[in-house]
Amino acid sequence: MDWARAIERNSEALVGIVEALFVMLGLVGSDMVSRIPQPLHRAVLRVLRPAESAVRRLVVIAARGLVVKLAASRPMPAGPIGKGGRSRPSFQLFDPRKNFALLSLRRGTAARLAPRIHIFARDPRVAALWAAPQPSPDPAPPPDGLVNAQRLTRRLQALKLALDDLPRQARRLARWRVRRETAKAPKFKSPLRPGPPPGHRRKPIHEVDEVLIECHGLACDAMKPDTS
Repeated sequence: MDWARAIERNSEALVGIVEALFVMLGLVGSDMVSRIPQPLHRAVLRVLRPAESAVRRLVVIAARGLVVKLAASRPMPAGPIGKGGRSRPSFQLFDPRKNFALLSLRRGTAARLAPRIHIFARDPRVAALWAAPQPSPDPAPPPDGLVNAQRLTRRLQALKLALDDLPRQARRLARWRVRRETAKAPKFKSPLRPGPPPGHRRKPIHEVDEVLIECHGLACDAMKPDTS
């Protein structure tokens, strides 16, 4: 397998996708966008999620067989890091894990799991004790139709920085793995979560969907133990 060529081909495709997202938001360099229309926010997020997953898998491929040695721990700097007092956005190397408790609430599982107790003399106070928890309602959209885009902007900038220097991200991932292996009880050791990757769509509707499918397959192969 020509891993270098696979990384190069998919990186080029993702660079073009990220550049298109920057144009959609009107971003230049490290600029920040505070508020954008809600439909635009959703449109960018629909592409950003699978793009993040694809880049995360490129990092896994780039870190294949990489051996690193952890440096001695250093105290955190006193002030913020970066130019102009703003920290440099850091790309998340591992997939966000699913919150199964929240999914159960959304699907009504909690209501089905509630104990079946019949009370002949109905008392509203007793019924309230066994009431199924209800998910909090979604916040009402702002009257001007604009939503906060600062977190979205930082995620997009972190994605671009990671693409610009995949070898650095691969070294970060290798160090992350060493720390996980030496931890007493880590929640998970793999940067990739089980099942489909975040942002995966069964029916591709965008170029990024095809890139994610290929990167996910390559990353799974790269993580298999070398039996040669």
